[in-house]
Amino acid sequence: MSQSYALLIIDAQYDFCDPKGALYVPGAEKDIERLSQFIIQNQNSIESIILSMDAHPYVHISHPCYWQSQESKNPNPFTLITFEDIHNLTWKPVVNPEYSISYIKLLEEQGQFKHVIWPYHCIAGTKGFTIMDNLMEAIQSWSVKKLKPHKSVFKGTNPFTEQYGIFSANIPHDLYPETHPNHELFNYLNQFDHVLVAGEARSHCVATSIQQIIDLKPELVQKLLIIEDCMSDVPGFENQGKNIYDKAVQMGTKKIHSDYRIK
Repeated sequence: MSQSYALLIIDAQYDFCDPKGALYVPGAEKDIERLSQFIIQNQNSIESIILSMDAHPYVHISHPCYWQSQESKNPNPFTLITFEDIHNLTWKPVVNPEYSISYIKLLEEQGQFKHVIWPYHCIAGTKGFTIMDNLMEAIQSWSVKKLKPHKSVFKGTNPFTEQYGIFSANIPHDLYPETHPNHELFNYLNQFDHVLVAGEARSHCVATSIQQIIDLKPELVQKLLIIEDCMSDVPGFENQGKNIYDKAVQMGTKKIHSDYRIK
């Protein structure tokens, strides 16, 4: 009996994957070239393609304009903001301050990520938000060949919480359903025998997505096939997701390369 395969592509967007992008991940453009060829070579065997996409507003808790110093200056990209910084008046949120302070406290108690200020990136509707052209050409070829549409999943739309993983915000917000676990997506992926995973960045959004599968849909973990040479790390965070990937492999995830051919 033939096995069914879905391809989950995480945040293969201009701002991450093009050297001119706002938050370029070194090596990502080569990842996308390999991934595009993988789709073309396996298009007869891939039953579904799902694209996740960061879709941020300008005013977002991870962007400079959301925070100010006592001198009314915004933090530079890649600044770390801690609860201690807020307590010491080094930085203060200028949007939704009461909730934003509690968010930083909850994030630190969670212990998975520190709060990083990123360059303005993947702003919905801008060039940086778009999927890389060569990848979309491969997806178009697959879609026309199979007469199936690809699926798009938008994340990071809520201004009050980061969302690295595609299934849930880092800190879900009680008032915003879009920040809570996406059980519809979990259940959709779980209907396939195998779920191929690629995208950017390995250290952040891919790793967190896999962690969310481990935590919230563990039966899906053993179906994952991680395409190792189709993802790269944010510089300085190369080891951030290592424990997550090791845990996934222990639970049955397999690692492959882009020369893999689906039988």
